[in-house]
Amino acid sequence: KIKCPLIADHTGYPAGTHAILRSRPKIPSAINVIEKKAEPSAVFFQCKSIGIVHSEHVNPSETPIQPIYAKGCRGTIEIFPEFAEGLKDIDGFSHLYILFYLHKSGPARLHLKPFLDDTPRGVFATRAPSRPNPIGMSIVELSGRKENILHVDGLDILDGTPVIDIKPYTARFDRVENTRNGWQDDVDDIKAGERGRRNYIKK
Repeated sequence: KIKCPLIADHTGYPAGTHAILRSRPKIPSAINVIEKKAEPSAVFFQCKSIGIVHSEHVNPSETPIQPIYAKGCRGTIEIFPEFAEGLKDIDGFSHLYILFYLHKSGPARLHLKPFLDDTPRGVFATRAPSRPNPIGMSIVELSGRKENILHVDGLDILDGTPVIDIKPYTARFDRVENTRNGWQDDVDDIKAGERGRRNYIKK
């Protein structure tokens, strides 16, 4: 049983998972697919972190829940040297998707109260961190790059968070008009702003 965040990070499984890991030779890919006989319909895999977040946020309860509530929260994303070549041409984009491992998310829950509402919702209808696969996603503003260091704004990610992947935001692919926003359409902007910033105080 995966019990602590350290082993969860090492194995790629969320805390609380029961798993049998089989030793195998190292492969060059960053993703290592692992067979698990007990659940033949499921595919288990490990992700290697490509970098780490450096931010002012150290306490989850004092960290804004989304980048829109984290304007002015600046920090850096350090990409490990072996992946730095992949940053070529990234300077031309104003915003980036950051995919990261929610290493302090706690046990997964399928029903929970999201930060912006008092009604229990299905976890997949929320951005809450306590997910079966603890993967987070944020759109941050790229303000500059120096070699393997990305300087970003709107950072709502805890200091020391492992980065899984980076993708550029592009209006051609990602801008969607006339959307439905589910239960969030019933949350007014003032309430969302108050809850979204949580207990954050600018350092």
